[in-house]
Parts: sequence; structure tokens; C-alpha cells
Amino acid sequence: MIFQRAIRRELLNTVGAVFTALFTIVMTVMLIRILGDAAVGKIAPSDVAAMLGFASLGYLPVIISLTAFIAVLTVVARSYQDSEMVVWLASGLSLRQWIGPVLGIGVPMVVMTAVLSIWLTPWANRNSAEFKERFQQREDIARVSPGKFQESASGDKMFFVEGVADDLSKVKNVFVREAGQRDAVVSAEEGTISVSDTGEKTLQLFRGRRYEGAPGTPEIRIVEFERYVLVLSQSERDLASSKAARSLATLQLIEEPTPTNLSELLWRVSIPVMCLLQMLIAIPLGFVNPRRGRGLNLTIALLLAITYSNVVGILQGSVSGSRVSFSMAFWLLHIAVFLLSVLLLYWRDNTNSRWHPARLLGSLRNRFLSLRGASV
Repeated sequence: MIFQRAIRRELLNTVGAVFTALFTIVMTVMLIRILGDAAVGKIAPSDVAAMLGFASLGYLPVIISLTAFIAVLTVVARSYQDSEMVVWLASGLSLRQWIGPVLGIGVPMVVMTAVLSIWLTPWANRNSAEFKERFQQREDIARVSPGKFQESASGDKMFFVEGVADDLSKVKNVFVREAGQRDAVVSAEEGTISVSDTGEKTLQLFRGRRYEGAPGTPEIRIVEFERYVLVLSQSERDLASSKAARSLATLQLIEEPTPTNLSELLWRVSIPVMCLLQMLIAIPLGFVNPRRGRGLNLTIALLLAITYSNVVGILQGSVSGSRVSFSMAFWLLHIAVFLLSVLLLYWRDNTNSRWHPARLLGSLRNRFLSLRGASV
């Protein structure tokens, strides 16, 4: 039909505009955050582009879901505002017949959201965590630039080296400050890094001095050494053991149904369902009275969408704390939202019916006023 083709065309144009705006805003914020992490030494500067790509994959499901809701809400509201809905209803069509064109555009978006949420986003989170982990597992000395003071990863040591070997295993003219109950300053001509069988990393310094003293006291202890061992880290951290639940594959979450894994699974499967239900509920929520404007209605609709997302987050925490089962959290919430969308759609689709709640309340109010006038 002509109306349905027009709706699909307008929905496509609105989806493109909304997605471009949201994606640009989110990526700008993420780029600033990633550049900040690179500046403070949390990630390698060479990994900024890769980390931005992983972040985009992580946020795409939410962006697509929000895009679908805002696009449908905007198109329906504009149809009411420009009185096109009057023509639609006067032609014998109902608001329910918007579901077909909306789903024609929305189902591919739901499928895309499901693919991203269930498969691609965990992969992106896993690779992002590995990039950060690899950089953090590099030796403290390997991250030091010659001629520059830099703090260690643990924050209790300050390094300064005059030169670093090409293989990053040797340093020359090294200066180390250790913070603790008794501050110490170590200087040496040369140092090498070694890793034991247990994964303990040590810095071996040769031909130097160690100055030790308590802050606020004049006592200073000076020790000359030929070889001095400084522990950099107690043990090598395993990449697999440090991965969070959101970095695990969806199949692994199902095979290991711990509360934390189930809470993450709840979020992944809820995003495509939220995308579908938000599009359906946006149809009745897009109602606008042309004489009153559309600011209030759109604000209420956006608040409902935010509340929906927040409730999913609350239930995710409840599942993680073993206070609510996965099936109860998933089915009760989404079924409740589906029933709410059906109720609102019926409400808007039967506005002129004598049994509409608004008309029933109006007739009861008029009868009450007439009885009150008769009694007076």
C-alpha cells in the first residue's frame, strides 16, 4: 500500500539520521576516553585504533536498539503532528497496521542486534581485555622512556633510565625510588630483567648504591653493591583467569551457569528483545495532540525506555547476587512490557469506542455532575 511504503521510506531515512548522530556522539566520547587511557599508560598508544574498534562493537547493540525506538517514536509523532494520522485513520486503517511496516524495518535491526550482542560483542570485549592485559604484563622497565621519570604499574616505584637496550631487557644508568615505611633510592650502572619459573619478575642491578632512610629522620643508610635484586611482580597473571564474564563466549556462559555468567547472559539475550519490544511500544507512545505539541509525550516515552533498560540492569544485578532466577528475571519483565505495549496499542486504537476508558471516565464524571446539579 502507498501508506505503508511511505512509512517504510520515512523510517529508513530516520533510522539513518538517528544512528549517525548516536554513533558519532558515542564514538567521540569513547575516543576521548581511550586517548586518556593511552596518555596515563593504561593501554599502548599503538592500540588506540584497535581499542576504538572493539569499543564500537561493544556499544553497537545498545545504539541500534535505541535508534530503532527513537526512529519509530519520531515518525509516529510526526504523523500525528502533521495530521497525516488523521488521513490514515479516515481511510479505514487502524494503528495496528503500523506494526507491519515497523517490523519490516525493525526485524533486520533486531537480528543485527542479536548477532552483535551474542557473538561479536563478547569477542570484542575479549580482545580488548587481552590488549590491556598484554600491555600491563609488560615489564615496568620496558614501558620506561629513556630520560623520563615514570611510575611503575603498582605505584610504589619510580624509574629513571638513561638508556634502554634494543631488546628492552637491559637498562643503563638506572635510578629507582622505592616508597614504603623506609624510602629507598637505588642507582646502578646497569640492570637486567629476569623471569623465574614461577613467573616472578625481578630487576637485577649491578654496580650501584642504595640509600635508605625514614621520612623526617636524619638517619640514612648507604649500601654499595655489586648485584642487587628488585622484585617487579610476584607472579605472571594468566590471561584466561582474569577475563570477566562479559569477555566469555555465550556458549561458555551457558555451559558454566554461575550467577555472574547468568547475569551476563541475561543482558545479552535481553538487548534484541528490548529492541523489538521498544519498537512495538513506540507506536502507541508516539501519540501527539497537534494542538498541544509533542514535548510531554516524547519525554514520557523516553523515560519509559530508560526505565526499561534500568530495570534490566537491576535484574542483572539480582541474578548475579542469586536473589532472582534467570528465567523469572527474563520472562516476567519482557512479558510485562509486551502486555503493556498491547494495552497501550488497544488504548490508542479504540479512542472513539464507547468502551474506551477515557470515554467511560468522562461519562461517569458527567453523570456525577448532573446528579449533583439535580440534588442542588
